[in-house]
Amino acid sequence: MTSNQIKRPLGLQLLIYGFVLFWLILAAFPFIWTMWGSFKVELDFFSKADWTNVFSGVRTQAVYGESFTGAGYEGAWIQEEFWRAFLNTAIVCFFTVLISLTLATLGGYALSRSGFRYSFWLLIIALVFRALPPITLVSGYLQPFYDWNVWGTLPTTIIVLVAINQPFTLWMLHSFFQTIPKELDESAKVDGCTQFQAFRHVIIPVMWPGVITAGLFSFLLAYNDFAVTAILLSQENQTMVPKIASFMGTTQTEGNIMFAVAAVVSAIIPLFILVMFFQRQLVSGLTAGAVKG
Repeated sequence: MTSNQIKRPLGLQLLIYGFVLFWLILAAFPFIWTMWGSFKVELDFFSKADWTNVFSGVRTQAVYGESFTGAGYEGAWIQEEFWRAFLNTAIVCFFTVLISLTLATLGGYALSRSGFRYSFWLLIIALVFRALPPITLVSGYLQPFYDWNVWGTLPTTIIVLVAINQPFTLWMLHSFFQTIPKELDESAKVDGCTQFQAFRHVIIPVMWPGVITAGLFSFLLAYNDFAVTAILLSQENQTMVPKIASFMGTTQTEGNIMFAVAAVVSAIIPLFILVMFFQRQLVSGLTAGAVKG
């Protein structure tokens, strides 16, 4: 009897579907609530007198004549120039992923095919550096960056993010390369390929899901980073996460919470689209590294 012929009891099916539906609602609720509130004024979204104001939009109606307003998005993107932070984030993420994947694929492949013992110790050293809190590594860069007058720029931040992210991508891709039989390399060499040609034309196509998975994790590291970007970037070169934090204000400056809410929604949407687009490669890449041979 095949698994398709085995039918679950109706009660069990209802329980499973009910649990999945409950989990989806629970997971999606924070984003839906935030997106809904981003079209209201602060006195509606954070109303203490009557929490139902977030649905009726009483104060929003009084101020703008409608129950919904895009003032938060207009203020964040145009008035506060959030588009600059979005562009800076795109630049930082693109080059961080590009450099990290280039070094990790070459290094991971070399270490996985190396028969020398030093490859093991290189991976251990990389793991030790990955275990250190990023803020401890960032502090070591500050003085040289000040002395060389390169603090506050995007290239220096990209270098630091690559340095922090490299051990993780190296370990991940090294484990993926180990799942690929070495016989593929040998067969390609028999057919006349060099080592690099075998790597490029034979191994990489097989490794593509793993490369995409490592690239997504590298992207998320750079996209969501706060500590490194907040310390190493000047105000005009801020990425999205520090920029959103600046909308909250300080003890000396007044912030605008609705600008921050609109910016948060704007920052989440690209992540959602990216993960949905690469979901198959992400799942296959994660499962590929779990099996040897």
